[in-house]
Amino acid sequence: MPKIFGVALGILTAIGGFLDVGDLVMSAVVGSRFGLALAWVIPVGVVGICLFAQMSGRVAAVSGRATFEIIRERLGPRIAAADLSASFFINLMTMTAEIGGVALAFQMATDVGRMWWIPLAAFGVWLVIWRVKFSIMENVTGLLGLCLIVFVVTVVALHPNWSDLARQAVRPAIPDSESATTYWYMAISLFGSSIAPYEVFFYSSGAIEEQWTQADLGKSRLNVMVGFPLGGILSLSIAACAAIVLWPSQIQVTALSQNVMPVVLAGGKLALAFAIVGIVAATFGAALETSLSAGYILAQFLGWTWGKFRRPAQAARFHIVMLLSIITGAAVLFTGVNPVTVTEYSVVFSAIALPLTYLPILIVANDPEYMGDQTNGRVTNMLSSVYLVVILAASLAAIPLMIVTGAGR
Repeated sequence: MPKIFGVALGILTAIGGFLDVGDLVMSAVVGSRFGLALAWVIPVGVVGICLFAQMSGRVAAVSGRATFEIIRERLGPRIAAADLSASFFINLMTMTAEIGGVALAFQMATDVGRMWWIPLAAFGVWLVIWRVKFSIMENVTGLLGLCLIVFVVTVVALHPNWSDLARQAVRPAIPDSESATTYWYMAISLFGSSIAPYEVFFYSSGAIEEQWTQADLGKSRLNVMVGFPLGGILSLSIAACAAIVLWPSQIQVTALSQNVMPVVLAGGKLALAFAIVGIVAATFGAALETSLSAGYILAQFLGWTWGKFRRPAQAARFHIVMLLSIITGAAVLFTGVNPVTVTEYSVVFSAIALPLTYLPILIVANDPEYMGDQTNGRVTNMLSSVYLVVILAASLAAIPLMIVTGAGR
């Protein structure tokens, strides 16, 4: 039983990390506009985040130190400060989108406008971080997030033409209504939603929270191999639902509520209830992760005391940073900005800043001074090097494509 619950961190990272509001939105958007022509991006993202998280978890377990503690020491304060600035800004954007996603999910459930739910969502995130133990937080949110399996059931219940879906995925073609530049911009956006930097900050810091050691490296690998592929399957299912129902009708996803249209069509109100519970859990879990990550990365860089395993009075600055971040995110949402729009921009900027986080972890994971005999093996380094090229290419292409396509419009 402890081994089963030991996988909870991986499940939470997948449900509230891999499958956060960014992936919920982008999977449905690309499915409604391109069918499954961009399905290949999701497994590419899954393998990439598995490599990234596995290295980060191993670094934390072996060294006993979290990401930004090592980045500052290994690469120096200037490079670490540049990494911190970009990471904190993108983390704040993502957290804003997640809180907005929680509000949108409650709006679907109650028909009460999202503006009423924003302060309640923000307060709920702060209250859980302030009062709820890390283990309870990860178990409850992760398990409730499994309600998103309803999207897998929906794909089967819709009785699609399986050979047509397979053809779209295996031999992708750009629809006549879309351009090649938009196709690649959306590919980068979907990739950015799959490998968001905050996922790794949370995962490595969570390993410290749970006091992992080298004896827990097997648990770390199990978390990665169970959690992220599960998130990938759910993401593919959401894209497939949109491809089956929305794409033929030329309904483009511009609101989170449109994600559940295929679910309602296939399973009615009961299926909708499961979907809403899953979306609330996914977005709320991701809001917890991003809020914690805000405190983690700043406290680790500045050498402050941090961690949920410490009482708030013992890590006051850590908790103040999280509180101020939550208030800032809620304030941005109160300007009336659409959380979906914030989401679409946050995933692109995640792809842009990804090299700043990925490269330092790759360097440290190969440093015997920190890792001893647990440095990367040849296969891991080979795959990691390939992904470094992919990440750099996506980062360099993102802004030009954003300008040319008008952010994919």
